[in-house]
Formats: sequence, structure tokens, C-alpha cells
Amino acid sequence: MVGQSPQRPGEATVFGKNKHVDEPPVPVVPWTDAWEFALTDEERPAGAQRKHAVLGLRAFRVPHGGGAQRVNAPCAFLPPQTAEQAAGLRLYEDAQGQRPLCSVDEPQDVDGERHHAVRDGHGQTIGTIRRIPPLKHALKPTWRIDQPGHTEIVSSAEWAAGGRKELVQRGAGKLLLGVVQAVADMGAEGGDQPGTSKPLEWKSGGELVLTSVGDRRFLVRAAWLDRRLVFAYALLRSG
Repeated sequence: MVGQSPQRPGEATVFGKNKHVDEPPVPVVPWTDAWEFALTDEERPAGAQRKHAVLGLRAFRVPHGGGAQRVNAPCAFLPPQTAEQAAGLRLYEDAQGQRPLCSVDEPQDVDGERHHAVRDGHGQTIGTIRRIPPLKHALKPTWRIDQPGHTEIVSSAEWAAGGRKELVQRGAGKLLLGVVQAVADMGAEGGDQPGTSKPLEWKSGGELVLTSVGDRRFLVRAAWLDRRLVFAYALLRSG
């Protein structure tokens, strides 16, 4: 609308007018405390006091607070847009890019697979993301996550080929759909609209460690899973 000023953080649109509402600042959540997260720029979702969502920096964000105070709080930041820091796939613990969190190496070919080493903020390897080329009858490549000390993490995209074609089974269906919807309710981005992507389960051995919806929304199910490896996988898939 001509003459209408853009909505600013701290303002909510009420009955077509901008009205200032005191809102607490959006906190930064430690990445180690992230159980549900999404790669999104939606900072404050639309609601009763806010006609439109408030956007912030694109980051990995976790749902924080409740009711009108619910926000998507960042836990891992993409690099600031500078020529020096924008090269490569990396994340930071702060928006200014002063505290490195993790980085993803260029792929190495290992027996026909593409292996991406993932490093912590000090440059030490913490795991590997593996891209497996499609088999003869497969249409898409699959991905696996290797974390030292644990069996490789494999998604249900591969189980289907082994005869397990239904992700949500009787008995566990309602619970899984509930937690998946909680993740999917976080802002959708890049075409991954809620309800259009099938949820995947990721297992290490027989242990369920992760649920994902699309390539950017995740629910961690095992405390030992290093979130930085999931961040790295999401960066590779969204790149």
C-alpha cells in the first residue's frame, strides 16, 4: 500500500494499523540445547497480535517461548555477507561471525561416494556426511551421517528400498505425526511447505536418532547426536 511504512521488530499489525507492542528481544539459544530446529529467516511467527511474520537473519532456529511470546530463536548463524567469510559452508555461534561453530570440507571421492568432512570451530574433524550415488533402480542419491563412536546414521529413504515403505506405522503414528507437525509449524522456506514433504526417520543401528521434514526442519531424538552434523547435512542439501 502506498505510504504505508514497513513493519519493524517490536510492532504488531492490529486491524490494519501498526501498533507498538513491547516484545522481549529474541534470545540466542546454545546449539547444544537445540532439539527442534529449522533453517529459516522467520523470527516471529504471525499470530493474534501480528498479521505478518517478522523476518530476521537466515539461521538455524529453535521454537522458544509460548503464546504471543513464541519466537524462533537462532542457535547457529550463517556467515555474514562479506567476501572473506562467505566462501565455503560454515556456521557461527554469533551473528557477527566472530565465534566459528563448524565448517564443511569440499567433497572427497571415496569408492564412488562423496564424503564431506565436518569440522568444529577449531578445525578438528567431528564426523562425515556421505552422499551415496543412486543405485540402478533409484532415482535420487541418498545420504548418511557418520559420527565417531556410533553406527552410521541412515534415513528411512533407504529403508523403503528394503520393503519398509511406510514411515508412520500403526501405534506410533499419532505420536510421530504430532512431533513432526511441531517441527513443520516452524517457518517454511525454499518451497518446503508443511504437508508437502514426507517425514523421514534416521536410525543408528536400531536406535531412532533424528526425524526430518524436507531438508530444513529437524527433530533430534538422541541426546548424543552432534547437532553440528545435522546442520552440515542441511547446508549441503540446501546449497
